[in-house]
This record gives sequence, C-alpha cells and structure tokens, in this order.
Amino acid sequence: MSILSDRINNLSESATIKMAKLGRELAAKGVDVISLSFGEPDFHTPEHIKAAAKEAMDKNFTYYTPVAGYPDLRKAISNKLKTENNLDYDPSEIVVSTGAKQAIANAVLCLVNPGDEVIIPTPYWVSYSEVVKLAEGEPVFVNATAEQDFKITPEQLETAITPKSKLFMFSSPCNPTGSVYSKEELAGLVKVFEKYPQIYIMSDEIYEHISYLPKHESIAQFESVKDRVIIINGFSKAYAMTGWRIGYTASNKEIATACDKLQGQITSGTCSITQKAGVAALEGGLESVEKMRVEFKKRRDIVYDLLKEIPNLKVNLPDGAFYFFPDVSAYFGKQYNGKIYADAAELSIYLLEEAHVAVVGGDSFGDDNCIRLSYAAAEDKLREAVKRIKEALGKLI
Repeated sequence: MSILSDRINNLSESATIKMAKLGRELAAKGVDVISLSFGEPDFHTPEHIKAAAKEAMDKNFTYYTPVAGYPDLRKAISNKLKTENNLDYDPSEIVVSTGAKQAIANAVLCLVNPGDEVIIPTPYWVSYSEVVKLAEGEPVFVNATAEQDFKITPEQLETAITPKSKLFMFSSPCNPTGSVYSKEELAGLVKVFEKYPQIYIMSDEIYEHISYLPKHESIAQFESVKDRVIIINGFSKAYAMTGWRIGYTASNKEIATACDKLQGQITSGTCSITQKAGVAALEGGLESVEKMRVEFKKRRDIVYDLLKEIPNLKVNLPDGAFYFFPDVSAYFGKQYNGKIYADAAELSIYLLEEAHVAVVGGDSFGDDNCIRLSYAAAEDKLREAVKRIKEALGKLI
C-alpha cells in the first residue's frame, strides 16, 4: 500500500519532461541525440535583459518581493497589455508567478471546486488536465481534428457545456499544434459563452509573439466576456527566458486577489532578480523578439517541406508557436526487428532508440494519432532530425 496521497498517485508525469529525460539519459551514454521534445527556444536571453538582472543584483534587489510582484513590473505588464493588445488591466489585476505553469495552477485552484467540469479542447498542453485533477475537477475534452486545423467550433463548445461547467481552458497560439484562433473564430466562441455567465475562460497566450499571422487576437478583447477571462502569459517563449521562471495572470480583481492569496501560501513572490529582468524585457522593445520570430518562421517552412516528403505522414502548416503535430497513425501496427509499434507513445520511443530523435507522443496532448516535435532548434539539427525520422519510419514494415 502506497504511503503517498491519492492526489500524487493519480497525477501523470509530464510527457515532455519524461521524453527530455530519456533523451538526456541516452545522450549521457555517448549517443548523438537530437531533442525536439522540449518547448524551449534555443536562443540566448537578450543582452539588455541580462544586464538588467546584473544591475538588480548590484543594487541589492535580493530580498523578498511582494507576493503578486514588484509594482513596477505589474505596471509594465499593464502597459504592455494596453499598448500591444488594447486591453485595460489595472496593475492590481496582475499577479506575477514563478512561470506561466504556476499562473495556470493558481487560476485553476482558485476557481475549480470538486466535481466542477473544465472544458479543454484537444489537442491541449499536457499540464492542463493534470492541474484540473489536482483541483478535483473533471476534465471534459472536445476533439478538434487536423481537418479543422485543430480548432473547435462554437457548436462543439456548446455541446460540451453542462450545468457543471465552470472553466474553459485553451491556448492560442496552441501548444502542441501551433494553431491560432482568428478574431472571427473567437467571436463565434464568445457568442456561446455569452449564454453561460457561470463559465470562466483561461486564455493561455504564452506564444503570443511567436505567430505568423498579422496580429495576435485575445479573447479578452470582447467586453461581454472580458471580466470572466484569465489571461496567462509570460516571458519564456518570446524573450527566451525559460530558465528565469516568470509568468503572470491578468484577470478581474477578485480572481487576482485569490491568486495572490494562494501563491502567498505556496511560493510567495517570484525571484527578485528575475522580476527586474522582466521589467527590462517589457520596456526594451520588441526588436529581439521579432528577430527570433522571423527565424522561427524560416525554420517552420523548412521543416514543413521536409515532413511533407515522409510517406504517409499527415502534417498541417501551423500559424504559430514552434511545433508540428503530424499524424503518424499510418505507421501503427507496423514492426521492426520483431517489435510491433501500436501507438504514438511506442512510436516515440522507437524514434528515440532507432533515430536518436526525441519527440513526444500525442496521447499526452489528447490525440494519440500524433506526435509533437519542436522546431526550436538550429537549422542543421532540424534537417538531420527529420532525415533520421524519415529513415527510421521507412524501416517499419
């Protein structure tokens, strides 16, 4: 009998972290592994951001911070939302956390009661459903297929709603598919939400600046639902600040106060040095962000053309983030050296062991016909990785 709580025993391990770990273990044995499993930009944090962190240390910003974040950072986030997104949020409605993952957990734990239903379009980021389980909520999955560019329709949304529905969680641009909702598509969802004022909306916009469309559209722009929207964002993707661990929520005052209260009992305030670096990121302009976006788009186009050359692989062209989510189901049931590969999870292990390329099975993202691969890697690595994948899949009979 386990001494551990049911809460932790029922929690799944993060699939992305698991595959990255397996890749590192293989690499430690001297194998040349190309990891496309992690959602991490391969760029360095821009120099002006690092300089701000060094200055913060020199000025002795090394003490506890306010739980919700330094006032100047919360003001900078408020200004960013206004100037970049035309959204009005008072600094008191911003809560800074140790990464967007904590911001998501804060929001879910502050809103969801045991038995509440949380609607999650699939494919979805691996941690959404697990955080809902921690809150003792019930995930309700709505399947969006590749044919609909992995985006749900208003009709699908309405069908999923019940009297127990409390929260809707989605990302745009989406991890793992790279799909991006247009303003018109969001408006269609909003018309449904207007009928159900008890449902809150968690809008994960962490990939906002890695989009290949003319403009990022937030569901919070619609006044009829804005007070029920919790924006999730952060610095890891746009500013290549993954290791700095800084994210935030923007919401109504009641939810912000609740997140502040919860965070105060768990981690308290985010690292002081990181927060000062965050101010510099927001106030330093988007030049470095745009350079990275342009490079990501170049890589996307290269990888897309290479993936299309792999027989029986179904792949769509993503409009944002830095992932592909190809359908590999044509290879299910095939074998190599007497071993039959039945699903995406097993196929991912095969690609790691045979091609020495780390990807993630789509089952953890809510679609077990697909695998997720990140193109946040150097061009030569990407070309070699897809070459290896093509060769390995070609060995299956």
